[in-house]
Amino acid sequence: MSEQSDSNFQLYDEKCKILLKEPEIRFAGIVNISGNLVLGGFKEGLTPYENDETKLQAFYNFVSKASIRKEFDESLGPINYIAARRDKAVLISFPFPLSKILLLISAEPNVNIEDLAKKVVEIFTNVK
Repeated sequence: MSEQSDSNFQLYDEKCKILLKEPEIRFAGIVNISGNLVLGGFKEGLTPYENDETKLQAFYNFVSKASIRKEFDESLGPINYIAARRDKAVLISFPFPLSKILLLISAEPNVNIEDLAKKVVEIFTNVK
């Protein structure tokens, strides 16, 4: 891994930790193009709904593939984020096309998706 990507990953890790301080966020992690969680994770002390590691890995893989699809980019523009509201959680993925990774977030089911997306963009575009 290059020095540049090492510093990016350190920065992403710091941003995930900031997100995990938000009360409504359960999980914030970076998933690579292969669908592997490379940094971040669940809020400390929180038990994942999918407590089977194999199920979690399959989910990361699915989200990774869905988020990097480009078939409608020309007509509709690139994906900003993909959100799914479920009974127990809201799942949002933010693709980073240049680095071929994505940010995956799980939040409480009552969260406002647009407000959360704005907060995530602010945190990840802030260069502090």
